[in-house]
Amino acid sequence: MKTVIKIAWRNVWRNKLRSLTVIISMVLGLWAGLFSVAMILGLNEQRMNSAVDSYLSHVQVHHPSFAENLDLAHTVSTYDSLISYLKKDKRVKCFSSRTIISAMASTAHGAAGVRLIGIEPLQEKQVSNVSQGMFKGSYFKGVKSKPAIIGKKLAEELQLDIKKKIYLSFIDKNGDQQRIKLKVAGIFKTASTLFDGSNIYMKKEDLQKVLGDQRAVHEIGIICNEFEDAKKVAEAINKFSVKNKAETWGEIAPELGYAQEMMSGIIYIFMSIILVALSFGIINTMLMAVLERKRELGMLMSVGMNKRKVFSMVIFETLFISCVAAPTGILISYLMISYFGTHGIDLSAVGEGLEELGIGTKVYTQLATEHYLNISLLTFFLTFLSSIIPARRALKLDPAEAVRAL
Repeated sequence: MKTVIKIAWRNVWRNKLRSLTVIISMVLGLWAGLFSVAMILGLNEQRMNSAVDSYLSHVQVHHPSFAENLDLAHTVSTYDSLISYLKKDKRVKCFSSRTIISAMASTAHGAAGVRLIGIEPLQEKQVSNVSQGMFKGSYFKGVKSKPAIIGKKLAEELQLDIKKKIYLSFIDKNGDQQRIKLKVAGIFKTASTLFDGSNIYMKKEDLQKVLGDQRAVHEIGIICNEFEDAKKVAEAINKFSVKNKAETWGEIAPELGYAQEMMSGIIYIFMSIILVALSFGIINTMLMAVLERKRELGMLMSVGMNKRKVFSMVIFETLFISCVAAPTGILISYLMISYFGTHGIDLSAVGEGLEELGIGTKVYTQLATEHYLNISLLTFFLTFLSSIIPARRALKLDPAEAVRAL
């Protein structure tokens, strides 16, 4: 077998141009596939993190029916005992309570449906990144009476600026129409223009005064110490406070949770398609190599090389090509993914479209270490399958006819 392996290795480099062509195509295929996958993962991760950091939080607590129609009467039950419980739970890093109503925002230049969110600024600063995304003005500073912060997209639609007035109309729990006048203290910008165009923040105490209920809380956003603790924290809250409903970010936004779960499967499906396409090139190249060496293979079989060794020799030739191409392609991919994972890829040219999806203009590639190993094994497996066809073709050669071949 040692002799067969030596012959196979020498056969690979007998026609350097052909072997290098196959090797380079495999290297480029692996690099393109892995880098594309890493970019997709980076985009998905950024979209998820942007949603969690700006408005989803790790866990949210509501009245069980609140999410259906944002009914003002559906407030969080047993609020005080729930807050005490959250303070004692070591898995909870921080939380913020919110009063939320559905309203119509209007100025002299237009109107738009929005969610008006009453918050405690210091608590919300720990839970969401809205305070870090101030585009203009300040975070609830500079305005004494009923300050508000609005999204950049909404400010553009309603032609609002700092210290400009905005009117919000809504229906209270008694069915009467109410109207609030707010003054813009700041304009924020997040990665999602959809979020920026439909949310207004004001102080919770100001909104509760308008509602006439100083204890009206419709939502509690919770950030856990560990991202993976979200499900356990939600389950524990549901057991402790049965009148409320705690949901993880993935349950609130199922499209994000489903995308996150599907990413691992998508990686291998995508890479399998690329490697299968490369396999046809390998099969074609090795078949040509076998047919060009008909006379040589016939002589080897005539002098005593059995079919098992001939079969193994062709298999080893194909695997040697993979042994050179796979590590090279994966090393190049790793270096580039690591570089752009640190420095990012500037996609500002298509930034407007990405922001509609809740993705920033700079994307950081990422790919877990186990994926490199698994894709390496997948490459060798598919290469082995590709080698079977030319190896079987070699076995069908008749030694007597093969030695007379030109």
